[in-house]
Amino acid sequence: MGVDIKIVEEPKQPLTMNPKKFAMWLFIVSVVMIFAALTSAYIVRQAEGNWVYFDLPNLFWVNTAIIIVSSVTMHWAYRAAKRDNLELVKTATIITTVLGIAFMIGQFLAWKDLVANRIHFVGNPSGSFVYVLSGLHAAHVIGGVVFLLILLGSALRFNVHSKNLNPIEMCATYWHFLGGLWLYLFLFLLLNR
Repeated sequence: MGVDIKIVEEPKQPLTMNPKKFAMWLFIVSVVMIFAALTSAYIVRQAEGNWVYFDLPNLFWVNTAIIIVSSVTMHWAYRAAKRDNLELVKTATIITTVLGIAFMIGQFLAWKDLVANRIHFVGNPSGSFVYVLSGLHAAHVIGGVVFLLILLGSALRFNVHSKNLNPIEMCATYWHFLGGLWLYLFLFLLLNR
C-alpha cells in the first residue's frame, strides 16, 4: 500500500506595479541620468581651465530650507491621507504647493542676484552650468507644482484617502525626489566651485 504524496505549488503572484507609477519611475531614472551627465560634464569642463570661481547666491541656502520643509509637509499630507484625515490632506497639500511656488520665486531671485554679480548664462561656462543645473531643476519643480495642484483638486473633491492612495503616493515620491535632487545639486555646486 503506497501512499501517493503530491506536492502542489501555489501559483506565484507576478510582480506588479501600477502602470502610472512605473512610468513615473522611468521618468525619475531618466532625470537622474540627465543630471548625472550634466554634473559629469561640469567636472570635465572645470578641469580644462578658464573657469571663473564665484560664490553661490545666499538665496540657494534659503531655497534649500524651503524645499526640505516642503518635503516634510508633503509627507504630512501623505500620512493624513492614510489616516483619512481629509482636511489635513488639503491643508498640507496647500502648504506644500505654496512652498513649491516660494522655491521657484527664490530661484528666480537667486538668478537675479547672479546677474547683479555679473555672472551670466552666456560667457564663462562656470556661470552657464549654474544656470543650466538650477534652471533644469526648476523646470521639474514647475512640473511638481502642477502635480500638486492636480492632487489638490482631487483632495478638494475628497478623492484622496486611505482607499485611494495612488495619486498622493506618486506625488509624494516625485516631490521627495525633487527635494533630494536639489540637495545633491546644491552640495555638488558648493563642493565643486
